[in-house]
Amino acid sequence: MSTTPSATLRPVVARVAGLNLAYFGIEISVALAIGSLALIADSLDFLEDAAINLLIFAGIGWSVRNRARLGGVLALILLLPALATAYAAWAKFATMAAPAPIPLTLTGLGALAVNLTCAMMLARHRAGGGSLTRAAYLSARNDAFANLAIIAAGIATALTLSAWPDLIAAAGIAILNADSAGDILRAARAEWRAAKALPEPPTP
Repeated sequence: MSTTPSATLRPVVARVAGLNLAYFGIEISVALAIGSLALIADSLDFLEDAAINLLIFAGIGWSVRNRARLGGVLALILLLPALATAYAAWAKFATMAAPAPIPLTLTGLGALAVNLTCAMMLARHRAGGGSLTRAAYLSARNDAFANLAIIAAGIATALTLSAWPDLIAAAGIAILNADSAGDILRAARAEWRAAKALPEPPTP
């Protein structure tokens, strides 16, 4: 007997949630220690991804209508780190202190390894779960791009001793989150339209 998509996806998103939650603790600690806005933004991504995958874990097996509703909620969740990053950037302009480049770069490398692992784990499921698995896959994929920006920011900071590379990387992470939120919301709307086209279940 072959396993259903729900049966194979559920343990995957549970493991992805655990990895994201663990690295959130690591990255936020380093971010606060060295004053990196990019790492703060990325650590919030890890916390957000953990929440997304836990919601997917709970939503697997739901009806198309309920998955569409949950997809809309996940799109809103993706916007929260962008808003938090914008607020932290406003505070950063008051000091413009450059973060320590070596911890910034090494933490970005660790984050890249975690996100690539999560993206590979989710890649085989990204087309089978509608807006839910699309949310998880897009988050992991985009975070990997964000990590490359953090690594580049660490190298640029070492060369320039400027706070600007960190600020630019943080802005890029916020833009990626906003773009992903739009993709997920469109997928959720498509699911909702499909759900409305389904015949209503007979009343008992």
